[in-house]
Amino acid sequence: MRADRIFAYGAAAGLIGDLLLGDPRRGHPVAAFGRAAAAVESRLWRDHRGRGALHTLVCAGGATGAAALAARAVRNRPAAAVALTAAATWSVVGGTSLGREARAIGGALAAGDVELARERLPHLCGRDPQSLDAQQIARAVVESVAENTSDAVVGALVWGALAGVPGLVGFRAVNTLDAMVGHRSPRHRRYGWASARLDDVAGWPGARLTAVLAVAAGGRPRAALRAWRADAGRHPSPNAGPVEASFAGALGVRLGGTLAYGGRVEHRPVLNGDAGRDVRVTDIERAVRLSRRVSVLALAVCAAGRLARGRRAG
Repeated sequence: MRADRIFAYGAAAGLIGDLLLGDPRRGHPVAAFGRAAAAVESRLWRDHRGRGALHTLVCAGGATGAAALAARAVRNRPAAAVALTAAATWSVVGGTSLGREARAIGGALAAGDVELARERLPHLCGRDPQSLDAQQIARAVVESVAENTSDAVVGALVWGALAGVPGLVGFRAVNTLDAMVGHRSPRHRRYGWASARLDDVAGWPGARLTAVLAVAAGGRPRAALRAWRADAGRHPSPNAGPVEASFAGALGVRLGGTLAYGGRVEHRPVLNGDAGRDVRVTDIERAVRLSRRVSVLALAVCAAGRLARGRRAG
């Protein structure tokens, strides 16, 4: 069986597994990687970019190398290769868990339980929940759903189509390292620089594909495209900007503005400010459904692209 078909079959099975099962509550491979990366940081940390680059190389390089060895071990066994691709895809994508967390917070807000929503928000994003009211929590959830559609699903599928199992695992490793050390805290401002920059590079193609698919699947293509063109470049993140702006236009809402991370207050530009309205609690469900449509379309695009590449090579 050709490698392109192995990816197409395995990625489809893995994404279906995520849709049906979500993430395991215990023993998740990404959580195990996170613990290993934290152990490496405890030994390597210095307030220095070089040490941080070494941390990135050891952790992301080690995970990618191990995945490459596993893929090499089954390259002559098509059924095992499909199973490995399916397991890797299921391990690295997180669309179902993303939707569950978002809906749980939306349910708490709909019931008027803002305290419960604040308690659950850290499971979804790194905002300071105590400073947020109900509307701000809803906005944070929609923004997180948009950004994580790219980070937790589409980006991994793109790299899987490009590089197979090592691409799937390597992308998730880089993205996890960025979440752990890539933020601008005093401890990680220099140490996490390499992880943050590598995540920007790795996330670039997936973010653009996510934005394109949000335009196509959101029901408001002109508004989504207009918001992407007008506002994406104003966002401080080169990858979150296109994704959040296209989601804002597709949903007809305003995203961005003032937020707080780890005790720091940031005043970000408003996305889709002229055409959108404030986020409502009901928009959380709309964002989750858009995320699901984008994820399924991303699988179709990535599988088709990999098959087309395989036919040309053949």
